[in-house]
Amino acid sequence: MPGQAAGCGGAGVRIRVYTAPMRWPDPADFVHGSPLPPPTGWTRPGLVMTFNLECPGCVSRGIPFLKRLHAEYGEHVHLLAVHTSYGHRQLTREEVEPTLVKFARDFAKLPFPVALDLDGSFAREWQTEGTPHWLAFAPGGELLRSVYGSQENAQTRLEYLLAEWGQSGT
Repeated sequence: MPGQAAGCGGAGVRIRVYTAPMRWPDPADFVHGSPLPPPTGWTRPGLVMTFNLECPGCVSRGIPFLKRLHAEYGEHVHLLAVHTSYGHRQLTREEVEPTLVKFARDFAKLPFPVALDLDGSFAREWQTEGTPHWLAFAPGGELLRSVYGSQENAQTRLEYLLAEWGQSGT
């Protein structure tokens, strides 16, 4: 919510429409799975979650929720997890990448790409409020929803949106 410090937890919804190109992870910043192009090039909707391995809500609720969405909607939507330092300790690539890769590949066995936002600039530019934060995009890149938090009400709003996408065939 406006004025709230970045960090873990919370729940809120903001709807914004961006007209200028926004920051997107470089292909070299994708540490697990194949690089995903920016939403402006998408022909189907997508959901991006910013998270941090030091955020309990991200690891215990956000990541499992994104995995469930992949199981239910993975063929119809783009899904991406972006590990950000925004609101957390800023670590070097050498400090975070090995742990993140091991988490994504061996522990969580993530079926979707994971990218790094080492300096928090991706999360800041998209005006996320902390972690986890969800960005829902229409085909072509319009930002439809910006949802902060991992609690049930945040997940329910995202599930309704994905169900709408499923019914509309997008």
